[in-house]
Formats: sequence, C-alpha cells, structure tokens
Amino acid sequence: MISSSVSAPGLSGWNLEHTYAELPALFYEHLDPTPVKEPRMVVFNHALAQTLGLNGSVLAERAAIFAGNELPEGAKPLAQAYAGHQYGNFTGLGDGRAILLGEQVTPAGERFDVQLKGSGPTPFSRRGDGRAALGPMLREYIISEAMHALGIPTTRSLAVAATGEKVWRQEVQPGAVLTRIAASHIRVGTFEWAAAHQNHEALKALAEYTLKRHYPDRAETNEPGLTLLRAVIERQAALIAQWQCVGFIHGVMNTDNVALSGETIDYGPCAFMDAFDPATVFSSIDRHGRYAYGNQPQMAQWNLARLAEALLPLLHADEKQAIEVANAEISSFRTLFEQRWLAGMRAKLGLFTEEVEDRALIEGLLTWMREQKADFTNAFRSLSSTEKNLPLEDAAFTAWHKQWQERLGRQPQSADEVQQCMQAHNPVVIPRNHKVEEALAAASERDDLTPMHHLLEVLARPFDHSRTLPAEYTTPSGVGPGEYQTFCGT
Repeated sequence: MISSSVSAPGLSGWNLEHTYAELPALFYEHLDPTPVKEPRMVVFNHALAQTLGLNGSVLAERAAIFAGNELPEGAKPLAQAYAGHQYGNFTGLGDGRAILLGEQVTPAGERFDVQLKGSGPTPFSRRGDGRAALGPMLREYIISEAMHALGIPTTRSLAVAATGEKVWRQEVQPGAVLTRIAASHIRVGTFEWAAAHQNHEALKALAEYTLKRHYPDRAETNEPGLTLLRAVIERQAALIAQWQCVGFIHGVMNTDNVALSGETIDYGPCAFMDAFDPATVFSSIDRHGRYAYGNQPQMAQWNLARLAEALLPLLHADEKQAIEVANAEISSFRTLFEQRWLAGMRAKLGLFTEEVEDRALIEGLLTWMREQKADFTNAFRSLSSTEKNLPLEDAAFTAWHKQWQERLGRQPQSADEVQQCMQAHNPVVIPRNHKVEEALAAASERDDLTPMHHLLEVLARPFDHSRTLPAEYTTPSGVGPGEYQTFCGT
C-alpha cells in the first residue's frame, strides 16, 4: 500500500500522494478547506520547504494555498476521523479544524503529511468554527521548530497564513492557518476509533498500514497488532525520555495527541520548565496536574494501555489471553523509559560508562535543584560551561559536586571529552516562556514579526555554547509555574 515511487514534481515542487485514502472509508471524509477572506503569508519555513523538495521562492508568495483558498497540484483533501481519551474521558473526535492535503514525497523518497490546521469546519467539528487564532498557530511554529533544533522527534511547521478574519476564543483574535508537516497524523485515537466501531478488518488494515509507513523493517509479520504495539512502546519511551531531559511539558497528553510515528504532536498548552519542580503544570485546563512534568512518563504508559486495548482483537483470538499479552507489553514501558532517561541524564552529566549508583547521583542533583528552585536548563548549562558559575558555597551542592567529580574520575574519558559530551546534550537556550509570549503579542497585536524572527534565529542553534546571547533569552522570567498559564487555542 505504501509506494516509494516518485513522480516528476511541477514548478512548485508538489509531489503529493494519498496512501492514507486507500484505507477503509471509516477513517476519513473527503472535503475541501473553507476559503478565507484575505489570505496573507505571515511566516514561511524556507529550510523545511527545501527538505521537502518544494520551491520556497515560489510558494512563499502563494498565501492562498496555505490559507486553504487554493489547492496545490495533486491535492485530494480529507479530514481524518479518530477518537480519544481526553483527560481520561473517551469521546469521538476527528479533524475538527484540519484538512490533510496529501503526502509529500521528498526527493529522498521520504513521505510527510501536509495538513492545514484552522482550515474551516468539518464533519467532526462538534459545533466548533473550525478556525484557529494567529497566536496559537505561531506558538506551534516556534515550539515545533525549537524541538526540531533540539533533536527531538516532532511535527514541523511549513507556514502560517493570516486569514483576514476574526476568531472568538477568550477574546477576539486574528485568524490564521498553520501548515503542519508530520510523518503522519495516525494517533492512538485513530485505533480507538476503529475499535469503538468494532471494525476488526479496518483495525487490521490500519495496523498493517502503520507498520509499513513507520516501521517498514517490521512490516513483514503475521502478528501486526503485537508487532506494532511493541514498536510504538519503544518509540514513546524514547520520546518521553527526551522531553524529560530538556524540561518540556506537553500539557495535553490525550490519546488523540499521541502519534504512532513517535513524533511530538500538537503544541497547545505546552511550555518548557524554568525552576525545576516535577509538579509543574502550565495548561490552564489541567487543574489537577494530570499532565504535570513528573507525570508524563506514567501518562504515556496509560495512553499506550489504551492503544493496547484497541488492538486486543489483533493480539489473540481469546480476549483473556489478549489482555495478558497486552499487559505484558505495556509493563515493559517503564523499563524502556528508565533506560532511555538514564542514558540521557548520564550524557547531560558527561558520564560515558554505567554504574549502579548513577541513578542516585542524578536524583541527588534533581533533589537539590527542586529544593533551591534552580533553573533546569541553566543548572545543566553551568555544569557544562568552561567558565563554571557553580554555587560551591552551598554545602549540599558541594557534597554532590564532589561525588560527581569522583564518578567522572572512574571513567577513562578526558575532561575535554566530558565537556564536549555535556555541551552536546545540554542546551544553552530554550523557548523561554516570556520570550514566546513577547513574540506572540507583537505579532497578534501589532503585526510585528521582528521578535519572533529573532527568537527563531536564537533557538535554531541550542547547543552552540560559543555564542554570547542576550540575557533575556537565557534568563527565566521569574514568573512561577503556578502563575504562568498556556491555553489550547481551540
């Protein structure tokens, strides 16, 4: 079903295919985007366009395509159907404000979904207007590109186009459409949708399709459900470990926001943590801390359990035995996550070898950081610096620092090798919340994109420790996590 053939692209570079539309019709509805009043390009990602094989010099002037008023060559638009557990409650969802234009096949033969987000109502809108506001779409652009620069699997943003229309949320805001690029938009909720309809043939077809698209080395199997479940568990364990190692908080880890490709998807109420505290929550609607920083690993496992439930008919003909298989696989997540997280934290501390006591050493630093309300990013940055600014007057830190130095002395790598490792894994800069808000306010309220472009330029090289950056990009705002809130923007 997945073809690697590449047809000759036109002047714009579009080379769209539509393998998702070969799945059973249960999974989508064909429809066009809803045209907008006054399309205008706000920001266009030329580097990403080049990677996709698109002609950025041509497309950057074609705002009508990225606002949904025109279709690119070869597009066959559709809205995807899926379900989801939202804050633990199951509901039918689907693309309520998004349209999949097709799958761009790149010159390298890679395949990426091209989706318009905020492109008008669909059959899955549930009385919503199908639109999006400029601020949240620019937030997704900024954060997704920052995540890409950090080396974390993520959807990316090709363009944001203004619509010339207003949308009503907490307040009246300018409208916009985001063009999101993803390995695919297949979610845990897509499988829940098939399971809820008790359509086992569609469920099997989706599992086989997902394996071919995202795990081709495992696609030749007589057990597509089990093979897929294991593969997704592995990728989610790796992804969440990467989140934890940079202090990223997704904010809305519902099952419809868990991509089976292993990418981070949907940047609504997300943010990066300043002062280290596992209880940190930024989402305005997460009042009980379900998706707090410290809960993200266990919530990922919970979401994977929902995937396993949906896959039960493919795991074994006998439901009881299928549940036993599912439980055994889900229980592996914690071990896989711990391995990935420990590896990531060892790298942040310059540890090349493994010792049983490493977890205690890491936890000792994190405990001190929590007690001192130390900035997560800057604490590790200071440890990595050639000009260390360490709180050696603090007795607890000094004791930990001595243990760390002794641990470094028990491995063969030189001090230079240790520092190179640490600087490659500890970013100098992250999207500081106050700088993101400053950029969004300037764009939304004054039509000034200068702060955003400056921020994107800074975030593009997060591991460049040789740069001297203005303090405003590396200093936390001082606003506590309980005071700063982000919103879904839906």
